[in-house]
Amino acid sequence: MSVAQERNLRLVRDEPRAPAVRIGDIHLRNRLVTASSLLGYGVANSKLVPYGMSPISMFVPLERFGAVTARTVTVEPREGHFTTQDVWPLHEVPALIKRYGQALRQVDGGWMNAFGWCNVGIDAYLRDYYPRTRSQNTIISVGGFSPEEFVTLVEKVNAAVPAGDIAAVEFNVSCHNVNFDFNAIIEQVLAQAVPRSDHPVILKLSSDYDYLAHAKLAARHGVSALTAINTVKGLRLDPNTGQPLLKNGFGGLSGRAIKPIGLRVVKELRDSGVKLPIIGTGGIRSFDDCREYFWAGADAVSMGSASWFASYPGYALSPVHGARIRSVLRRIEHYRPPNR
Repeated sequence: MSVAQERNLRLVRDEPRAPAVRIGDIHLRNRLVTASSLLGYGVANSKLVPYGMSPISMFVPLERFGAVTARTVTVEPREGHFTTQDVWPLHEVPALIKRYGQALRQVDGGWMNAFGWCNVGIDAYLRDYYPRTRSQNTIISVGGFSPEEFVTLVEKVNAAVPAGDIAAVEFNVSCHNVNFDFNAIIEQVLAQAVPRSDHPVILKLSSDYDYLAHAKLAARHGVSALTAINTVKGLRLDPNTGQPLLKNGFGGLSGRAIKPIGLRVVKELRDSGVKLPIIGTGGIRSFDDCREYFWAGADAVSMGSASWFASYPGYALSPVHGARIRSVLRRIEHYRPPNR
C-alpha cells in the first residue's frame, strides 16, 4: 500500500464492512481483535458500573472488531483474586475500587494484573452473557488445570454454540496469575481437547514458557492459530513497606512495556518456521503498532490494556479514547498486509 493510499484512508467514512478476513480456518471481520478480559464477557449487566468492561468500550462499536475475546472462563465459577459479583450499586463502588487495587495496578509503561481467572463459570457465561453478544464475532477463552477440564469446556461450548457461530475457542494455557505450571499439561490438553472442538482452536502463548516448542505442539495437534503473547510475569513492591502491590504477589505485566517482547516472539516464531496464523498482541494503541506486528509476521493483532485501560481520572476522557480506537479500526478494516 502506497503512502498516498494510506493517507486517503483517513477520509473513509465510519461505516461497517462485511466479514472479509480469513486466517487459516478462522473467520474474522477484520484483522483487529480484542484481548481477553479487557471487555469482560462482551456485555455488562449494569450500564452505570460496567463490571469487567473498560468504560472506553461504551464508545466503541464492538461488533465492528474482527472478533471480541471474552474473559477466560473455567468449568466452575472462580473468585480468583478478585470477585464474580457483576452488579455493584453506587454506594458499593468504593469497595469495588479497593478490590481492583489488589488485582490491577498501573506501573511504568503499562499495567500489572492478578485477577486469577475470576469468572462466573462456563455454564453461566453461555446462559447469561453469550446470547446477548450475537452481534459480535466472539472468541471464547477457556482455562483449566487438567486435560479433562479443557475437554469439558470444549464440549459445553459445542453443545451451546453451533459450528460457525463464533470465530474460535482460545485455550489459555499460559496464565501466570493462577500459580500453576501449565507445562505439565499442555501437550495432553492439546491432544485430548483440540480434536473434540467443533470450533477452531487458538493457543495463547507466553513468552515465559518455551513458546517455540508450544507452537510446534499446536501445529502437531491441529490448533488453528496462535496468540502471541500473554502477559509477562512480573513483580512490583511498595517502596515504603516492601510488600507486593498485588494480592497474588506476582502478576501479569501488559501494555506498552511489553510491545518489544511481543514483536520479538512473533518474529522468532516466524523465523523458526512456524506456519500457523499468529494474532500478535502487546502494547497496541495505534495503526503503526498494528503495522509493526504485521511486518514481524502477525496475521492479525489484538488490542489490550494499552488501549482499554486508563487511570480513574483518565476514564473521563473515554469518548476521546474511543474516537482513537475507532480511527485505528477504520484503517484496519481497509488494510491489506504485505504478502510474505
